[in-house]
Amino acid sequence: MATTDDGTRTTFLGEVKSAVTPHASLLVLGVLGLMIAFITSYTGAFHHPVPADVPLGVVAPAQTRAQLVAKLDRLPGSPLDPRPVASERAARQQIADRTLDGALIVNPRGSTDRLLVAGGGGASLAQAVDTVVRSAEKAGHRTVRTVEVAPAAPGDGRSLSSFYLVVGWCVGGYLCAAILAISAGARPSNGHRAVIRLAALAVYALTAGLAGAIVVGPVLGALPGTFFGLWGLGALVVFAVGATTLACQALLGILGIGLAILLIVILGNPSAGGAYPYPLLPPFWRAIGPALPPGAGTWTARSLAYFHGNAITGPLLVLAAWAVGGTLLTLVLSIFRKKGETPS
Repeated sequence: MATTDDGTRTTFLGEVKSAVTPHASLLVLGVLGLMIAFITSYTGAFHHPVPADVPLGVVAPAQTRAQLVAKLDRLPGSPLDPRPVASERAARQQIADRTLDGALIVNPRGSTDRLLVAGGGGASLAQAVDTVVRSAEKAGHRTVRTVEVAPAAPGDGRSLSSFYLVVGWCVGGYLCAAILAISAGARPSNGHRAVIRLAALAVYALTAGLAGAIVVGPVLGALPGTFFGLWGLGALVVFAVGATTLACQALLGILGIGLAILLIVILGNPSAGGAYPYPLLPPFWRAIGPALPPGAGTWTARSLAYFHGNAITGPLLVLAAWAVGGTLLTLVLSIFRKKGETPS
């Protein structure tokens, strides 16, 4: 038996119920579930990276081109998706456009070929392509010399700065939204309050985007490319993630934070193509990555830094869809919430 503060006696079980309420128990179980999902997601995505259908251009004499493409296409495990390219210039352009991840330039007068790779798009992917092509060339009694056509900046080790920048923006987005909502109750009480919170989030997003661009640019020199482009990207990423978090909270209350973490951190980060670009990820993560904010943001940041801003229309539309969808859902749920709800 134990004695409470007011002098009444209670059992140990009663003390436990008083210290850990059923509501808290459910939240703890939810946290446990998120932890298990976190471990499963990251381990599942990263434990065994294998190249699959990596787009590779092949520049070779017309009489041997089709045979070489067929040979590379039949490699065990299908690591490459080889395709004929008319010239080295065309191959370099397609790498810059991000339609190819590498190109094999065959030397018709010798036994040493060249492999064009883009380390700025991910060092692990460039190394994987080099390993596969080098092995295939060795089997044909040829050698290969690797040439970087879009190398990562000296301050961007393994081309990971884009990924970590976007992860930081995502963390700032959902934490800001969570604070805005929880500070006065887990659910927006009405349309006016929802509008104010979204406006505050927009101001924060502009500030966070600017801060991130300054850190990776002028301060650390980690990413080349357009400063204002990264600033705009950061503002969009932060607002998209924040608006999505507000929508989740409007839908589920405090449990919405867990849903936001599930979408952005547990599913979004390992599938973002950061540590391992998309062709190295298992099919599930490769499929969902481009549709989630971390993946769309990482792709865009790398394109702005190393590929002259090419191939960013789709990812920007993805981010815009999350931003607009989160905003509309937050407003609709706030304006048309049940009248019987207690205002926050």
